[in-house]
Amino acid sequence: MLGYYKGSLIFTAICLALAAWLGWEITHAIGGTLGVLWIVAVLGVLEVSLSFDNAVVNATVLRDMDPVWRKRFLSWGIIIAVFGMRIVFPLLIVAVAAHLGPIEAIKLAASDPVTYERLITAAHVGISGFGGTFLAMVGLEFFLDKNKQVHWISLVERPFVRLAPVSGLAIGLVLMALYAISRTIPVAEAMTFLTAGIFGLVAYILVQSIGALLGQDEDGHADGPAETGHGGGAAVVAAKSGLAGFLYLEVLDASFSLDGVIGAFALSNNLFVIALGLGIGAMFVRSMTVMLVDRGTLTEYRYLEHGAFYAILALAIIMLVSVRFHIPETVTGLIGASLIGLAFLASVRSNKKHAG
Repeated sequence: MLGYYKGSLIFTAICLALAAWLGWEITHAIGGTLGVLWIVAVLGVLEVSLSFDNAVVNATVLRDMDPVWRKRFLSWGIIIAVFGMRIVFPLLIVAVAAHLGPIEAIKLAASDPVTYERLITAAHVGISGFGGTFLAMVGLEFFLDKNKQVHWISLVERPFVRLAPVSGLAIGLVLMALYAISRTIPVAEAMTFLTAGIFGLVAYILVQSIGALLGQDEDGHADGPAETGHGGGAAVVAAKSGLAGFLYLEVLDASFSLDGVIGAFALSNNLFVIALGLGIGAMFVRSMTVMLVDRGTLTEYRYLEHGAFYAILALAIIMLVSVRFHIPETVTGLIGASLIGLAFLASVRSNKKHAG
């Protein structure tokens, strides 16, 4: 098992070394340096706890993905996840919000972290609208799959399967949720929230459309549904098309990381400290994804995938309502970990029952 995490451990050592150097440059004191190291370590653990469900969903898509594109996601994807989402994306938000160029945004992050934090936090409404909408669609499409045969919590999941033939139901549910939440916040924020939510919806539809087009066979017929009986057919179709699967996973990764990037400011307002900590977490999530795919863990533990999608829906709800209520990141992480843990235990009991 340690072989899967060798790269992550090496990356962690490098990041901690950079954190020690950064801490010394900032504070010129051993105590301050140790403080920075502690924050980076905590951020890494926080990112893993928030994104474990992301690893399970990534594995769900990767197991059906073309090997070439799977390799590209695991190599190019980590660069995008660590460098793009943890460094470039926050800088882009600041640049747009403050009408700055990229160089000026970097200087602002380095010289005035308080202003940088304020600008990022001010963009929370739009970020929550986009990320929450995209994740809500991912979660709902898993349960609203007419081919889904395996159910963990039948009382909840069977009615969704019966409603699956209703065209556009997931979109309707998400739009109603966006409208209801927008009515509880100021008008200016409501417009931002709705606009971001619509873009999140469009992003999901666009990625799925690319997957449907590229996943067609030579006769122009779309590939059939997944044969696993677990559901998630839309994600499987996207995965089979290679490029669309890659785009799907990158947007999914981005949606998961949005919450972590914003929440990281509770511990530090230094861009580079946050990037190092969240980067460590992102590497471990990738390692977990590879392990889950190679070991066939999702097949062995039949409800683990269900737990991940329940966790995604929970995270989506938390992101959407966070524009009205503050929910600590610790609570978010505990909810996701608890749902996956319960799904794992249910899978173990099911395996013992079938073995008996």
